[in-house]
Amino acid sequence: MMYLDNAATTPVRREVLEAMWPYLTGDFGNPSSHHEVGESAARALADARLSVAASLGCRASEVIFTSGGTEANNLAIKGISLANPRGRHIVTTAIEHEAVLQSCDYLRRFHDFEISFVPLGADGLVDPLAVAAMLRQDTTLVTIMQANNEIGTVQPIAQIASAARAAGVPMHTDSVQAVGWLDVGLDVLGVEALSISGHKIGAPKGVGVLAIRTATPLEPVMHGGGQERGRRSGTENVASAVGMATALSLIEPHPAVPALRDLIIDGVLETVRGALLTGSRSDRLPNHASFCFPGTSGEAVLLELERRGITSSSGSACAAGSDDASHVLVALGVDPDVAKTAVRFTLDAQITEQDARDVVTRVAEAVATLTGGPH
Repeated sequence: MMYLDNAATTPVRREVLEAMWPYLTGDFGNPSSHHEVGESAARALADARLSVAASLGCRASEVIFTSGGTEANNLAIKGISLANPRGRHIVTTAIEHEAVLQSCDYLRRFHDFEISFVPLGADGLVDPLAVAAMLRQDTTLVTIMQANNEIGTVQPIAQIASAARAAGVPMHTDSVQAVGWLDVGLDVLGVEALSISGHKIGAPKGVGVLAIRTATPLEPVMHGGGQERGRRSGTENVASAVGMATALSLIEPHPAVPALRDLIIDGVLETVRGALLTGSRSDRLPNHASFCFPGTSGEAVLLELERRGITSSSGSACAAGSDDASHVLVALGVDPDVAKTAVRFTLDAQITEQDARDVVTRVAEAVATLTGGPH
């Protein structure tokens, strides 16, 4: 079976498991406990925080461990917005992850925030000048994802952040899909806050990070014992924090993957009649290829591909089981019926040229089976 759904989740790396194991067994203490078992756990947590900070180009005190990307996004958006005295206006896009969109909608419904959506091209790209034009005296936050999970489009975050900074507005970016494939960090992107998730990079599910600059006020959304410097209460998940730090430290460039991604994109567009590429052709995640196949059902294509030894997805794993068309594709003007034919392939670093050619062949066979076209 060829697994091409790495945007949904990745397997836990052996090195990560080995680094975590001591903190699931002998060094199992609560890092807030004032005895040797607890202090051993506290040292491991501090070391993990330093390691994550080095990977994200920030201070250790700017790292907040969370339960994943969803919580990190919620904390950033609600926490920064509620702590910012400027006003009640947020700028975002209609193609953000639901964790971002629903956090914004919560602020709209319960705290009278106004949400403005930046216009988008058909490829999902954001124009930094369009963001700048939407900023106001009462804008409290700009939140735009670094790379889209469904269509793979990569945004010019550094330029957008520069425009926000010039207006005195903090910026958050959801880097969950970007980490491991693009440069991610507070300084490299010029943002005040960014979110990542461990299970996209070979760490376990259930751990994430919000990196946020010291000078950025943050209202906690979880209250309790005051862990994470009072910003995210709850006993820290030491083993998973160690796993996250280890996974980040193992990230390395994969220069061969973009060419194999392009081989799949070009091959599918050439061999599958009517196939439509979704997202930007040029500004795209190195491992991401996504299509619509009009006249089919995305779920049916996935079943045919699975029979042929390929595991992929129809879009965001977080929306699995929904019969609705992708909110991302609909926001980009794709007909809802066509949007329901979407299929996404997200590669890992182990893919070979023969694998990529096999993907093209099997996709063409799968679609032909469903449409009655030639194999």
